[in-house]
Amino acid sequence: MGPKLVEYLATTRLGERGTMTLPKEYRDALNLGTGAPLTILRVGDGLILMPEQKRFEQLCEAIAARLEDAGVSEAALQATLPEVRERLVRRRYPELFSAEKRGPAARSSAARARARGKR
Repeated sequence: MGPKLVEYLATTRLGERGTMTLPKEYRDALNLGTGAPLTILRVGDGLILMPEQKRFEQLCEAIAARLEDAGVSEAALQATLPEVRERLVRRRYPELFSAEKRGPAARSSAARARARGKR
């Protein structure tokens, strides 16, 4: 029979500054050294603590390599950000752009409403 899906391992306490100690046997079993990155997930009223996956680093490296192979520079990639941001904002907040369909007077009142909301 394989390892249990859920298993109680240990109890620890939070220190004054929010620090906690993981028992050495579990640090050793998971190859966690000082400064090892950990991910904390909130699930309802509970927390799940897990080592950060090396796969994320590998994914970043693979994306960078493919962009380089395709001849895409950092500057070219960053130049697309304003357009991409606008598309995402329009998709997420269509009500902010519905004034464009109503004409200039509606746009200015919508702009004033947005400005009031930023204060």
